[in-house]
Amino acid sequence: MGILSWIVFGLIAGALAKWIMPGKDPGGFLVTMGIGIAGAFVGGFVGTLLGFGGISGFNLGSMVLAVLGAIGLLALYRQMKK
Repeated sequence: MGILSWIVFGLIAGALAKWIMPGKDPGGFLVTMGIGIAGAFVGGFVGTLLGFGGISGFNLGSMVLAVLGAIGLLALYRQMKK
């Protein structure tokens, strides 16, 4: 996947993570979307380390890994900003 695909994929993952974990986030919508992009990278990396495979394109398995990574980073971000 190219860099533009990663960005779009991360934006979708961030939006889904925000939908799954609603609430007031410090930093607003743009920070949440940035966390989604970073979560796509983290989810793919951790998934590869654990043997689930990485993010290989726009498919369901890759989206699940990206959303889980975004949820993890969003939860961590909320804890750090409290």
